[in-house]
Amino acid sequence: MTDVATMRAQMETGSGFIAALDQSGGSTPKALALYGVDANDYGSEDEMFAEIQRMRARIILSPDFTSAKVIGVILFEKTLHEKIDGQSVPAYLWNKRGVVPFLKIDKGLQDQADDVQLLKPIPGLAEMLAEAKSMGVYGTKERSVVHGANATGIEAIVANQFEVAHEVLAAGMVPIIEPEVNIHSETKAEAEAMLAAALMRHVEGLAEGQDVMLKLTLPDQPGLYDALADHPRVVRVVALSGGYSTDDASARLAQNHKMIASFSRALTEGLQRDMSDEGFNAALGGNIDKIYRASVA
Repeated sequence: MTDVATMRAQMETGSGFIAALDQSGGSTPKALALYGVDANDYGSEDEMFAEIQRMRARIILSPDFTSAKVIGVILFEKTLHEKIDGQSVPAYLWNKRGVVPFLKIDKGLQDQADDVQLLKPIPGLAEMLAEAKSMGVYGTKERSVVHGANATGIEAIVANQFEVAHEVLAAGMVPIIEPEVNIHSETKAEAEAMLAAALMRHVEGLAEGQDVMLKLTLPDQPGLYDALADHPRVVRVVALSGGYSTDDASARLAQNHKMIASFSRALTEGLQRDMSDEGFNAALGGNIDKIYRASVA
């Protein structure tokens, strides 16, 4: 079986969750602050990214960060060119940890219109995809946001996501389509019902071999996305925490038996730079176990 076929099988039926280590320029300062790294600890963007890479490497090297519980990981573009033990990060993840690498490709959000924020244009996408694929990256992740139950906006955001997804598919990779629903929306449940219907319409239009993954906010109605999870063109439906606490997100996830987790903040909750390796590994192992158990409940 080829690596791609093995990765596909792991994504489709593997027991575990997808870790999100894809903090970008906008989210990195907050992630570092939670990790105990103050803005005064770095003097430039390059130094900031060096700090977050050291944190990511420490996570990846931790004994519990293996395919026994972590089946995939989403990476930031700069991380592709970093090395761990002499290998590129994607190669190390797959060769040493058995974890499938994905790449965050979105470049931020457009201004809100019709209660949604579409993806900004992604310059150089074809070249980025070709390079990532050559480095063993299996798929991509692209995030946009729904703020309210607006049928026009929701159709636009799904069409925008699938437009990018078709470029990813043409490059021989699997897109994780992520139209996040704002958990603070006053019409969250209605927006989610509209989103499920719009996603199904577009999924139904995919040809055989055009397989996608979906990353969706944990829904107010448990099981809302089950029909999408069962669709032959959908490899897996994964859940984002979207600002819910780890305990709340895990409880909601346990009610959605056909979704697995793809959490970011929950994975790194409580981790501190000045921890001993023993303390760090114990804390991370506890987070991994909690998210894993919710994913397989």
